[in-house]
Formats: sequence, structure tokens, C-alpha cells
Amino acid sequence: MNILITGSSGLVGTHLTDVLAANGHSIFRMLRSASDDQPFYWLPAKGVIKYDDSITIDAVINLAGESIADGRWSEERKNRILESRVSGTRLLSETLAKLKNKPKVLISGSAIGFYGETGNRIADEDSMQGAGYLAEIAERWEQAAKPAADAGIRTVNIRTGVVLSPNGGMLQKLLLPFKLGLGGIVGNGQQYISWVSINDMAAMIQFLLENGSISGAVNLVSTQPVTNHTFTKTLGSVLNRPTVFPLPACVARVAFGEMADALLLSSTRVHPKRLIEEGYDFIDTDLDKTLRSLL
Repeated sequence: MNILITGSSGLVGTHLTDVLAANGHSIFRMLRSASDDQPFYWLPAKGVIKYDDSITIDAVINLAGESIADGRWSEERKNRILESRVSGTRLLSETLAKLKNKPKVLISGSAIGFYGETGNRIADEDSMQGAGYLAEIAERWEQAAKPAADAGIRTVNIRTGVVLSPNGGMLQKLLLPFKLGLGGIVGNGQQYISWVSINDMAAMIQFLLENGSISGAVNLVSTQPVTNHTFTKTLGSVLNRPTVFPLPACVARVAFGEMADALLLSSTRVHPKRLIEEGYDFIDTDLDKTLRSLL
């Protein structure tokens, strides 16, 4: 396939690009640097996009979006996070919808934040949208891809969990304090983390590319979500370090503000119902084995 990817320099995009290329696909990147010899580039904030329709693109994978965990959430930053997803996705999907030579599939980013706080309740693709900022982002992100779906392009909204990789994301941020013996549970430790390994993430997206009957929302998570307590103790065991320094909820809120409740203290227990129904063969389901493999 000829595959166009946005967000190709991010954690998932970098790994996915390498995997797809190794499997024989031709990769084209939607870059943010405009030049005459570049067939695909965009400046979403300015509504600018160049799409060379003389190149037959079979699939588009849209992973672009500002990180939600790289700093406290001021109102300005929250707006940037939202717009980096919504405006870019809308611009891309409207562009694809107008093409004479449309791609067969658009796989577009979303997140399990769609379900909001679930506590111990298990959410799947049939569950209702939750409340809060992350749920709003996910809902608007998915709606922004609707022009492509309305134009007959098979559109998949990938509701992604916490991606585990030593090269970025939550796991990379935890490695230093845990290696120093400063790791510990957050809050009461009972909040669920729905995780997915970077290896499964790439394989799941390939699976969605190849299965033409799948469209709509798909949860990209492992079959075994764990509590923060279990995750903490498992990572400590893998690194052979104690985990005796808890982060109380009140301290987390002082340190991280609104982001603490949304990312650290919120419980999101999500089930990959559609991937199971469609016959996806999961690579990483056991957290201990996954962490030992990744690290």
C-alpha cells in the first residue's frame, strides 16, 4: 500500500512508520515544512494543506496532536491540545472527501478518554460518551473525521489507551524516578489504567488497515487493564526497585492541577471488544511480561 501518515515523528508514528516500511508498504509523510518538491504538507492552524492527488494513496493514518501530558493545563494549553487534533483532522478529512482519487481508508486518532471516569465499570465501544475535558476532545476529534466517512471513505476512529514504550509516553517518564527508588502508588491506587504495548499498537493499526469491514470506533487497548497499584508494583518488580513513595491525591493536584484528576487519578477501565470480535491476535496481554520485554 501507499500510506500517508500525519504525526509520523511522534512516539507511535515513528514506530509504526518503521514497522509498515519493513512490511513492504510505501510511506509518505504529511510534514509541516512547506516546499515545492514536497508532495504532502500542512499547516493546520492556518488551514493550509498540500495534497498531491497525482500520487495514489491507499490509506491515510492520522496521528497528529499535541501531547496532553507535557505540562500543566492552562486554558491556553487546553485550547491548543484540542485544536491540534480537531482542526487538523477536519482539514485532512475535508481534503480527502473532495479528492477524485480517494484513499480506501482513513484511520484517525482518538482516545479512551472518550469514556471519561469509569471507576470499576468496564467500557467498550458500545458505551456512552463520558464527561470531562478528555471526553470532549475525543468526541470532537472523532466528529472532525466525519467528512471523510460521509464521502464514502472507510473511517476508523482508534480510541487509544496508555501506550507503553521505553522511548516515550508515560513509561519513559516513570523510569528515572522508579530506578531511583522513588516510585509509588498515586492516590488510592485503585484507578484503572488501560494500557497497550507499542508493539500491539502497530500491529493493531496494521490489522485495521487490512480488514476492510471494520469502521467506526475501535478501542486499542490490551485485554488486561490493571489498577495503578498493580502497575506500580509490577514496574517496581521488573526494575528490582522498591515502590514506597506514594503520591497522595492532594499533592498530585497541587503539583499538576486539573491534569492530575484527568490523567493520574481518573479510572478508565476499557475493553477491546471489537478487536476481539474481529479476531485480532493480541501480542502483549500480561503486564509483567510486557514490561520485561520492553525494558
